[in-house]
Amino acid sequence: MSKINRRHLLTMLAGAPLAACSTDDLNAVLGEVLRTQGEAIVGLTPAEAAEGIRAALTQGTGTAISQVGQMNGYLTDSAIKIPLPGDLASIQQELSRFGLSGALDDLERQINRGAEEAAPQARGIFLDAIRSMSIQDALGIVNGSNTAATEYFQNRTTGSLTSLFAPIMETALQRTGAIRTFDSLMVRLASIPLAPQLGEDAKQDLLNHGVGKGLDGLFYYVAQEEMAIRQNPARRTTDILRKVFG
Repeated sequence: MSKINRRHLLTMLAGAPLAACSTDDLNAVLGEVLRTQGEAIVGLTPAEAAEGIRAALTQGTGTAISQVGQMNGYLTDSAIKIPLPGDLASIQQELSRFGLSGALDDLERQINRGAEEAAPQARGIFLDAIRSMSIQDALGIVNGSNTAATEYFQNRTTGSLTSLFAPIMETALQRTGAIRTFDSLMVRLASIPLAPQLGEDAKQDLLNHGVGKGLDGLFYYVAQEEMAIRQNPARRTTDILRKVFG
């Protein structure tokens, strides 16, 4: 059976949550659809399709988390490195002209270190999202764009991930010395005439910026892994991935 026919048949089944239907129930429904079309029971079952999507998502998110959640996973990667926000970035750029941006360079490095520490903690939230996926969700991902799975995760996990990342990032910034560096910088700027002053919420803005950019970097590589599985047969490392995406 062609991939197009498989997807057509599977799309007709996209309604029940995965947890609510047994494999036998799903296969029986598929069998009825096939019989009404005078075809043999071949190709993918809905359970196989769901298994393949889950495998792809587990592989893709695991690889992405491992890549960014290591030393220099953010800091030396130009695609996802977290810059300082707004005014801090402007001050850093200006001071760098005179070789005086060391404290801000340290702060930038420490923010990236915080994201590297926080990223591995996303694994549990991603796995929960995968387990709760319905047949309809899975089929939408199979038939969707090259980054449909990434969009699925962004829609369902950004709130939870933000809540998870924030305290981890704050703790990491405390441990790496970023908060101390920031407080020292605030005092130094206040003592310099005509120097730009940071607002009262600058520290919270710094934390929010680090969390947001950290998640952006994580999702960037989830998308890269998803596209690789869809486009590169060598990245389909299991039989079920080859069956669903082959």
